[in-house]
Amino acid sequence: MKISDELGVELKAAQWTKSTLSSSQGGNCLYAAKLSGDRYAIRDSEQPDVEPMILRGSVFRAFVGGAKLGEFDF
Repeated sequence: MKISDELGVELKAAQWTKSTLSSSQGGNCLYAAKLSGDRYAIRDSEQPDVEPMILRGSVFRAFVGGAKLGEFDF
C-alpha cells in the first residue's frame, strides 16, 4: 500500500505509544497510534523502513480484545 501525502503527514504527527512490556533498549517494540477516521497504525521499531500497517478501528479493537483474552498466547 502506498501511503498518500495526507496520511504521511498524519503519521509523522501521530502520538505513537508502545507497551510498557516492550524492551527498554529500543528493540522488540510494537508501536500503535490512533489516526483520524477511526483508523489505527502499527509499526515495528526494528523495521523503521517498512511503512506502518493501517487498520480499521474495528479490526484493531478485535485484535486488542483477543490479545487481552490470551488468544495469541502461542
